[in-house]
Amino acid sequence: MLRLAAQTLRHRTGGFLATFVALAAGVAVLMTCALLVESGWRHQGDPHRYGAAFAVVADRDLTVDGPTVLGETERTTVLLPERGSVPGNVAGDLADVPGVDRAVGDRRLVVTTTAAPGLPTTGHGWSSTALAPYRLVSGRPPRSDGEIAVDARLAGPTRLGPGATTEVVTGGVSRTYEVSGVVGTGGTTSGRAALFFTDAHAAALDPHPGRYDAVGVLTAPDADQDALLAEVRRIADAAGATAYTGDDRGIAAEPESAAARSLALGAGAAFAGYAAAIVGFVVAGTVGLSVRHRRRDLALLRAVAATPGQVRSMLLAEVGLLGLLAGAVGVPAGLLATRQVRDALVSRGFLPDDFTVQGGVLSAAAVVVTVAVVALLSAWIAALRVTRIRPTEALGEAAVEPATGGRARLVCGLACVAGAFSLTVLTGATDGQTALGAAMGMLYLFVLGVALLGPWINQGAARLLGPVLRTVWGDSGYLAAANLRANARGAVAVLTALVLSVGLGGTVWFLQDNLERQTVAQSREGVLAQYALTSGTGLPASAAAEARRVPGVAAATGVRRTSVVVPDRLEPQTVPAQGIDPLGADRTLDLRVRSGSLDALREGTVAVSTARADAAGWRLGDKARLWLGDGTPVTLRVVALYERGWGFGDVTLHRRTLDGHTVTGLDDRVLVRTAPDFGAKGALAELARRYPGGQVTDTARLTGELAEDVAVSGWLNKMLVTVLVGYAVLAAANTLVMAALARTRELSLLRLVGVTRGQAKRMVHAEQAGLLGVALLIGAAIAAVTLTTIVRAVTGATVPHVPATGWTALLGGTTALALLATVVPVTHILRTAPVEGMGVRE
Repeated sequence: MLRLAAQTLRHRTGGFLATFVALAAGVAVLMTCALLVESGWRHQGDPHRYGAAFAVVADRDLTVDGPTVLGETERTTVLLPERGSVPGNVAGDLADVPGVDRAVGDRRLVVTTTAAPGLPTTGHGWSSTALAPYRLVSGRPPRSDGEIAVDARLAGPTRLGPGATTEVVTGGVSRTYEVSGVVGTGGTTSGRAALFFTDAHAAALDPHPGRYDAVGVLTAPDADQDALLAEVRRIADAAGATAYTGDDRGIAAEPESAAARSLALGAGAAFAGYAAAIVGFVVAGTVGLSVRHRRRDLALLRAVAATPGQVRSMLLAEVGLLGLLAGAVGVPAGLLATRQVRDALVSRGFLPDDFTVQGGVLSAAAVVVTVAVVALLSAWIAALRVTRIRPTEALGEAAVEPATGGRARLVCGLACVAGAFSLTVLTGATDGQTALGAAMGMLYLFVLGVALLGPWINQGAARLLGPVLRTVWGDSGYLAAANLRANARGAVAVLTALVLSVGLGGTVWFLQDNLERQTVAQSREGVLAQYALTSGTGLPASAAAEARRVPGVAAATGVRRTSVVVPDRLEPQTVPAQGIDPLGADRTLDLRVRSGSLDALREGTVAVSTARADAAGWRLGDKARLWLGDGTPVTLRVVALYERGWGFGDVTLHRRTLDGHTVTGLDDRVLVRTAPDFGAKGALAELARRYPGGQVTDTARLTGELAEDVAVSGWLNKMLVTVLVGYAVLAAANTLVMAALARTRELSLLRLVGVTRGQAKRMVHAEQAGLLGVALLIGAAIAAVTLTTIVRAVTGATVPHVPATGWTALLGGTTALALLATVVPVTHILRTAPVEGMGVRE
């Protein structure tokens, strides 16, 4: 059978090209998603910072107990957005463990040097140099508060050496330090640059008093490492932290690596699920259509004594060989695409520079096997009808294909549509990722329902459109309507691909547009202040009080951006939050409070968006339990509910509640409102110059910057959606070309009985207009229902925003490509003499 299958492929290259394209493109798309997941799974960061440590105790994630299912408690682990810390006494406890030589606490300070402002740098206490293979290259360790040591990555490009001076900005304050020494990094140049204060000065600068960012364990040469590790883990668990060993020390040293790992795993897995569903639809439709187009050949084989098993084996062998060829092309294409995606993600700040594309063998094997299984299963199902009938009926059965499917297909299709409509209720009752997941499930159920009900949809549409087609195209329209009715089942693959293209693009792409629009609109309408005092290095809490004392300033509100972890119906979620000083906040911010008041915001209280309150089941006056960005659990009383959660975050806290629980402990901006007709901008600019990198900007510009940030964050979704929609559109065009080329004998026969070339062209145009119109209408309806439901659930807007250029491009591009994919091959067919066309095999 393999030899026969190979000969068939060689002599029917054109017929199998469409199937090969669908398989190869599917492998490339899935390979990109799978390799992104594998690279994220293998990414561990750079453990060099703690290279000499046996284990590192740090707090980088939070495990939350969820609902209990069948007696088992569901647990969810989320990354801490503000780098958790460990109590200072943990270092003493670890030092007392038998076999431990030293336990060194490490403080990680956010610093910027004026000598190299663009070089990412962190500050540490000098004792932490023992945790890495650092060695003094020149000079000596720092001995006073005015001295620092720098590593080679910082000293090299800036020419900083012993005796040189430089300014270091940390905690919103710029100080001048003398360089006492330079340390080497053991030849490793990846990761952030480092500078070192005295331990006492680092403790004074640390916004987390009495705590360490991490504690490294150095062991004695004769230590029992197994027993030591068990005791270290016990102490870490008691402190609510984790003991990292081996390559995992890179995650402790660089939490950004854990965030990058989570992003790669999450984005790759999520879009792999979407891509797998789309590839499944496309491959199944293309392979099934290819088998149906060969039904005369297969019927002839049955008539000359080929057994059903032999025919099925031949078809499976053909598809298996095509799958191998597709893997040989799709896997390298996926590798190249993944590297391009990685570079784009790094350039836009989604991933760190040291994130690399790793692995590939596991991804390639999984993807090729998955696509091959789908293709083989599709070929098996498509071949069942031809191989089940008796040989004497095979040729007659092949002449006229049944117009519709069986009862089971009808029932399954109706069940899918009913399930999709039922998910609209779930989507409307949830929010966030839960609502998005339900909406995507609803979209795919609609498309699957259309695929199953396609024969009945096509037949009904042909009957309804018959009078219209006859009116517009005359006799050609009559033939087109008859063809649509007779080929209702054969056009299902085309219908499904077009519906999927429009439905997916119209839902996910425009959803991102709505989220961006809602965020920017709420921010623009909710900021009442005219000016914003900002600094790239952060502003101390005193900046707002200083701004209030400027003549002409009516109100000034410090804003500290962060994230918190809140409970949800299914699993906890990390949501954006802000800490503010409520004094005069009603004159600088309008969060559109619906109940309660921001004037009641104090330590121990919280204001929550109405969407988040509904999701968590909180009401005004309730006790809300949540976790701050560093993992600290707090129980706060809800004193206000507001609507503008997209523009300002779902949670608003008193700024003092966040003291000691953010990485920098600084404000991001101070919103300033001035009295009417009072020029205070000059005085504010003078105030801004007191802070490193400080400046005064109009809040309108601040909103514009927010729009840019939102657009960048939405780029990832749009990029991946573009790939998926592009694949679906390619599949639709591919299917249309295959369907058109399979009509050579049909069009030749029509011309032999008197139909002119022009009439045949008009007939094909009428058919495509009818099929395309139905597909666009159904796809647009599915997109409208899905988009409206999820936008209402996520943003609260009743009517989604769909820009005219967007839907014009989507519908117009799909229409143009579909018509092009039909007109070009049909024109080629009609150039062939009818007598020659009748002799061409199917």
